[in-house]
Amino acid sequence: MQFPFAKYKSIMNIHVITMMVMFLFIIFFISIIFNYEYKEFDINIKKMQEQYIQKKKKEIVFDTQRVVKFIEYMYLKYHTNKNKLALQQEILNAIEHLYERQDGTGYIFIYDFKGTVLSDPVQRKNIGKNLYTIKDINGVKVIENLIRVSRQKNGGFVEYTWIKPTTDKLSPKASYAQSFEPWEWMVGTGVYLDEVEKSIVKKKSLLKEKLNKYMIDIVFLLLLLFIVGFIGILISNSILKNEIDIFTHFFQNAASKNLLIDSKKIRLIEFKNMVTYINIMIREIHARKQKLSELNATLEDKVKEKTKDLYNQNKLLLEEKDFSTSLVKAQDSFIKHSIHEINTPLAVILTHIDLFKIKHGSNRYLSKIEAGSKIINNIYDDLSYMVKKNRFIYKKTYFNFSVFLEKRVTFFEEIFQGNQQNIIVDIVDTIWIYMSEEKLQRLIDNNLSNATKYAYKGTTIKLSLKETKDAIILTFITHSPKIKDTKRIFKAFERENNVKGGFGLGLEIVYSIAQQEMIDIALHSSEKETSFIYTFTKGEYHEDTTIRR
Repeated sequence: MQFPFAKYKSIMNIHVITMMVMFLFIIFFISIIFNYEYKEFDINIKKMQEQYIQKKKKEIVFDTQRVVKFIEYMYLKYHTNKNKLALQQEILNAIEHLYERQDGTGYIFIYDFKGTVLSDPVQRKNIGKNLYTIKDINGVKVIENLIRVSRQKNGGFVEYTWIKPTTDKLSPKASYAQSFEPWEWMVGTGVYLDEVEKSIVKKKSLLKEKLNKYMIDIVFLLLLLFIVGFIGILISNSILKNEIDIFTHFFQNAASKNLLIDSKKIRLIEFKNMVTYINIMIREIHARKQKLSELNATLEDKVKEKTKDLYNQNKLLLEEKDFSTSLVKAQDSFIKHSIHEINTPLAVILTHIDLFKIKHGSNRYLSKIEAGSKIINNIYDDLSYMVKKNRFIYKKTYFNFSVFLEKRVTFFEEIFQGNQQNIIVDIVDTIWIYMSEEKLQRLIDNNLSNATKYAYKGTTIKLSLKETKDAIILTFITHSPKIKDTKRIFKAFERENNVKGGFGLGLEIVYSIAQQEMIDIALHSSEKETSFIYTFTKGEYHEDTTIRR
């Protein structure tokens, strides 16, 4: 399996592919934001509609109760010294003038308990008529229901269909009624719900306009970031191309001419380090070439000074060995600095995420950024290990396996949450192990990474660490697709599922570490769940770890 960019022979091609991927990611990100915001928009509209209706209901309750209190006030003040009918008519006239509406809505209507209309400022022709049995088009007994709910302790609402005065058409209406028991009156008022809808439409239009403007701002910002990133790549590509052109021109002429690279023309620190060793190599090659020419021209002198030449040759061999050693050291230095240059930005990102969370708290966007950064960090840790494993010796130490495992689980928590997964840990306290911390971290991190990558969303990942008399057992269990070939996945660049991404290095690293450290691997996979079981055999150091406890 080849690395995806291996067929592209130009740095510019790789940059173009990278920008295309970035552009697709931006489009995907924008679509997610649009979908989420419009769902929120619909929810807000429903809430706003409910709140507006509740507000209108409170208003008609307030108007009705104020009228009832006015009637009660007039009754208590004058019913003993005024004629009842005259007092009632005075109150009805006052209410009609007090609550007269220009649009013919929101008026106060009054009926007695028998259903006779006492006051209706909009349809005065109905005054004196008995409407107790009247029904709307849906069969609702309007007046009967209003009288019934009005006699409840705090009054009540009735929804029905009624002729709207401003249009002379039937419209849905909600009315509130409350009784005045001494005179057996039902007092009420209502709100036409189509008026509520008109107000909602206006507010909905304003909210939608605001949301669209917000979306346009996001698109503009993302495109601006894309353009800035593209310009940055063009600049970096130009710098790299210039540096490479210098090296290309140098190597074209180095074979025939004794040329050295001018380090002042090189701007990148990584390339400057290479220049020193390349110039040393060129000097050495041309020195040997010149010496060989002199030896050919003076063959007779060469024979005479055979012993001396043999000594010089031995000396040259020693110098050659030192030179090779220097080249290896230079290569190691270059690799180390390259990995460092990649890891340093990741460390800065993770550190500033932690600082941001401390200062402003967490949110779901920040959590996704943190989870993505940690996934990239794990990939580069794998690459770093692959590069260094044959050049470095990872020192073994005694340390607490249980604490170490808990820290790694904590590191992956944001990734689990971002994938909507839970993890259950069953870790026995104070299990000690004698091993390289770097190797154990690669084994644990790659299993946790694969667990969150392949486990179904909404499922639980189980992790346990147990200890027996002779072994330590580490188990990872996931609800994930069945692994068809349980041997192939431990090979380099092999993946069971190409859709999930990755380079296919994780389990190959795990397998190589297991071989080096005599760790037994047991893999069981079915349609229901998959389990990776690692058995660490305790060696002669077991007694020492017991003492350390």
